Amino acid sequence: MDSLISAAARALAAGDALAALQRVALRDDPPALALRGIAMAQLGEHPRARELLRRAARGFGAHEPVARARCVVAEAEVALALRDLGGQTHALMTAAAILQAHGDMANALQARLVAARKLILLGRLDEASAALESALPSAQATGSAARLPASLAAVAELAAAELALRSLHIGAARTALQRAHEAAGQSGVPALGAEVAHAHRLLHQPAARRLAQGAEQMLQLEDVAALLASPTLVVDACRHGVRAGDVWHPLARRPLLFALVRALATAWPGGVDREALIADVFRTRHPDETHRARLRVEIGRLRALIAPLAGVEATPRGFVLQPHGGRDVAVLAPPVDGEQGALVALLSDGAAWSTSALALALGDSQRTVQRALADLEGSGRVRAIGQARARRWLAAPLVGFTTILLLPTAQPIQ
Repeated sequence: MDSLISAAARALAAGDALAALQRVALRDDPPALALRGIAMAQLGEHPRARELLRRAARGFGAHEPVARARCVVAEAEVALALRDLGGQTHALMTAAAILQAHGDMANALQARLVAARKLILLGRLDEASAALESALPSAQATGSAARLPASLAAVAELAAAELALRSLHIGAARTALQRAHEAAGQSGVPALGAEVAHAHRLLHQPAARRLAQGAEQMLQLEDVAALLASPTLVVDACRHGVRAGDVWHPLARRPLLFALVRALATAWPGGVDREALIADVFRTRHPDETHRARLRVEIGRLRALIAPLAGVEATPRGFVLQPHGGRDVAVLAPPVDGEQGALVALLSDGAAWSTSALALALGDSQRTVQRALADLEGSGRVRAIGQARARRWLAAPLVGFTTILLLPTAQPIQ
């Protein structure tokens, strides 16, 4: 490796992309192309970075497997920044295996961290946890970052902290963020320090509202975790389900039942008139006998679903929720009102998302996501850049609260 390539690599490791570019900007050999691609990625020019890294990988060819594998890992990280979440992970895992076999443990770990962070973005938290545990050496798993480069240790701890936050394991998140702060300081990379500071702020921002007996209280993530761990019957309007202690009933795919139980929980300890329930659940102001019959059917289904936790009693005018065992009842609502909460939460990270990536993360069809984006664009909450397949969607970061609870997850909070 010549001196310019070595100097550019050292500059990139320190987070100085401009210094790296000064040394390799006019060169087109594969090592220089790879370093230029990484530098452009650090400067936020991700499409150009991806092009350079692909050219570098083709230039290295099959006779230089380690260099080519490093390009694959770097391109996967660029794809993650571009929120291109639909690519196959097989090539990335193959690259990780090649790097590990040749003793490049740092880049092999980087590959596995990229895979874990992608799973976190997709809300596949159990898979992400397993990927993160398998990626880190035993020293890291016990809290020691001594065997990792400081920058990689910071990234690993940030991924662990994000996973813990998404799972509402607040103590584990605080510990991981403290280790990330120490590692970021040792790395000397300002961007890592800024990312750690942003994650710290999430712990102290409002994450949800507790609605109970006509009162509203803003909750931080730690308060939410405590509420969900209590015996209180919680109607979770962030994850769309009903929880009491360790019992969780997801209702995301049964919107009528969720609308019913939310209306009953909001009115608790009072009841709700039948006409009000019909208007709220069936979206009609002129109920007839068919609506009343359908309401009776849906109330029966709700009774059967939540029977271990509460009953639904008929009153002369409507229905009232009766929790078992003297439980309190609370509604856990998003920090701000509005439809498409999960979609807004994904876009509020400041990255530009494609429609296909949003659909993949949300588990919805692209057509459903397109309709939701059109509504949000009409109200000025999101904007599009680019055309056709290059179109990406952006939203201004939401300031003053965290959207952790609105992010999609394939598993309920445990």
